[in-house]
Amino acid sequence: MTLVGRARARAVEILTLDSPHNRNALSAALVGELAEALTEAGQDTGVRAVVLTHTGNTFSAGADLRDPPPPEALVGLLRQIVELPKPVVARVTGHVRAGGLGLLAACDIAAASAEATFAFTEVRVGVAPAVISLPLLPRTDPRALARYYLTGERFDAAEAARTGLLTTHADDVDTALAPILDGLRRSAPDALTETKRLLTARVLETFDRDADGLTALSARLFSSPQAREGMTAFLERRDPAWVV
Repeated sequence: MTLVGRARARAVEILTLDSPHNRNALSAALVGELAEALTEAGQDTGVRAVVLTHTGNTFSAGADLRDPPPPEALVGLLRQIVELPKPVVARVTGHVRAGGLGLLAACDIAAASAEATFAFTEVRVGVAPAVISLPLLPRTDPRALARYYLTGERFDAAEAARTGLLTTHADDVDTALAPILDGLRRSAPDALTETKRLLTARVLETFDRDADGLTALSARLFSSPQAREGMTAFLERRDPAWVV
């Protein structure tokens, strides 16, 4: 079964997360397939930019709790998006949770429709947004992250744009993306690569400095008793034991 659809429109490679049975959760299989598609797009001289989008009403529900990827694999995927020699644009028309927000932050440009919602739900299942902090912390408002990291509250596209998680939002996301994609198509390929390198230098410094420590933290928390209770409660659709 293919989990990542591929199409092309005027030198823009469109990669579509297509795992509706688990709301495009980041399973080991999906992460591997997306990494392969990104590698091929990055090496293809006919590709000017990449659009990352989704089927269904959820861009990504975060890590697949039944088949999670190793933390190292998720770190590798996020870094691959940041380092890809082509701009990567997220196109969101649905909900984004937990690890899915790491994908958004790794992209160079992110656009969402008005119905999109966002939440860092990790604390509610007994873990922390550790690995996804690598692209998030350098690119988003720290006060906003403190609130939403610590509470797991849901917020809308306008708030996501205010905090720096999104580049733009609109009732019709494709209308908002049209001038952006047109601009990328009008830009010289080598100039795009070098300009992206300027923009991502600070993010990659964070990867170099913090990836090992955050990977270890993620692995430790996912194997903790509270995480087992939180994930079991999530799958059983009940409150975990610590809720008061």
